[in-house]
Amino acid sequence: MKKWSAIILLALAQFVMVLDSTVMNVSISTVVKDLGTSVAAMQAAITFFTLTMAAFMLTGGKLGDIWGRKKAFLIGLGVYGIGSLITALSPNIQTLMFGWSLVEGLGAILVIPAIAALIASRYEGRDRLTAYAITGAVAGAAAAAGPLIGGFVTTYLSWRFVFAFETVIVVGILLLHKLVPESPKTTKTKLDIPSVLLSAGGMALLIFGILQSKVWGWVKPMTIPTIFGYELAPFGISIVAYMIFAGLVLIVWFLNHQKNLIQAGKTPLLDARVLKIPQLRSGLGVLMSQYLIVGAVFFVLPIYLQMVIGLNALETGLRILPLSVSLILFSMFGSKTSQYLSPKKIVKIGQLMLIAGVIIITTTIDPELTGAPLFIGMFLLGAGLGLLASQLGNINMNAVDKRHSSEVGGMQGTAQNIGSSLGTAIIGSVLIMTLSSGFSAKVSADSQIPDNIKQAVSEQANKGIPVLSTSEVEKAVQDRGYSPQQTQNIVELYTESQLAGLKQAMVLLIFLSIISLFMSRNLPDTKVQKASDLKLQEQE
Repeated sequence: MKKWSAIILLALAQFVMVLDSTVMNVSISTVVKDLGTSVAAMQAAITFFTLTMAAFMLTGGKLGDIWGRKKAFLIGLGVYGIGSLITALSPNIQTLMFGWSLVEGLGAILVIPAIAALIASRYEGRDRLTAYAITGAVAGAAAAAGPLIGGFVTTYLSWRFVFAFETVIVVGILLLHKLVPESPKTTKTKLDIPSVLLSAGGMALLIFGILQSKVWGWVKPMTIPTIFGYELAPFGISIVAYMIFAGLVLIVWFLNHQKNLIQAGKTPLLDARVLKIPQLRSGLGVLMSQYLIVGAVFFVLPIYLQMVIGLNALETGLRILPLSVSLILFSMFGSKTSQYLSPKKIVKIGQLMLIAGVIIITTTIDPELTGAPLFIGMFLLGAGLGLLASQLGNINMNAVDKRHSSEVGGMQGTAQNIGSSLGTAIIGSVLIMTLSSGFSAKVSADSQIPDNIKQAVSEQANKGIPVLSTSEVEKAVQDRGYSPQQTQNIVELYTESQLAGLKQAMVLLIFLSIISLFMSRNLPDTKVQKASDLKLQEQE
């Protein structure tokens, strides 16, 4: 049992890191009312939390090398705990954004890479595989159980209790810190500030552009943001396209700067040569595609279950529960199966189960909720995620030696953020586009709807029809003074268009899931791998 005491604490920390973002997503309306703020402000807080982690994850991994992984882990936990306490006590949205979006985010960028590196330094062979399977299962279970926990606590207590409880868990881990093994520093050099600025700026622009694409449009402007009274849509092109391009330019600049540092005999923020390793590229690619699928499903399902079917946050969480159960079961099953099958085969099976789960979930999107198929789809989705969780951490860490474990931990966190951001952005954009075009076409074709209403809908469709619940649509139409019959017709057409949009978005996700199969081609095709001793000079 002593051997596994460290992984229990690390897994508990992983659980906390993942939990509160999912809790916040299902608690938006309650927090808005409690703090006297707006949904837009809460969505901004969620966006900036993601941005903080994405922008500084690589920096957090390097600080683990400079300070020592355990020290970085403990400092990060302390910062995260302070952020959680500030969030729990927030009197307004500004305090919440400071405590959650900034302070917690900065704590997470130290903790997440350190967890991966500490496991790599503490465990070897099959024990390491089991350790990564445990933390992967806990992370996935936290993401899936978050809506259930958040829905229950928000409904019967207060959303603040979740963050207060996180602070208690953090304090408990800090008190038991001696169970976590020491990990020596791997570099004595200082942090390269230009590298930090380039990586943070590039990732922030890329992720922010992706996240805002649902609102501002990818190329054609949907909603045009303004600053100091000036509209930001140069040459009639969405600012999102410029942000993503600028982000990619900064990332390329960052990678070239890392090569120059290596050639000058200095320590880079990221040793870009590790990206030449096929196994690592495949592992990170599968990880990113996994989070893209999860992000997309967790974007579509709450819309369907809450806005179309009318379930509350707690009922929505219960529908997602089968995913949590199967994820934990199959992550343990995957680590045991590695005695008989190679990581590549296990990952392939997991990817196929993911695809099957997404297909079945897509068939359940109808005006009437069919419980059994949704249960099966969620169970298969969780099973696939569990098999992937049992392998990917070990695959990525085994691609390099222990000196680069913090870097790989940071790269994994970055891949997760990019994947989940892409998933919600792509599926969200498809949903809004198909909803807008479909609703506008249905309204235009309905002879019972007056021309002035058709004109108003057409104008709104060009900007993007928002995703609303049936009651919100009904209220918005009634507020415009339309008759009960006109209101009923418009609500029915909107609901039909929303369902069609959800289905088309999920069909796209099926194709993206199938494409992700090709990302696993360079994974190891032999049984449990021993950590390789990569000689980076051979990669030059």
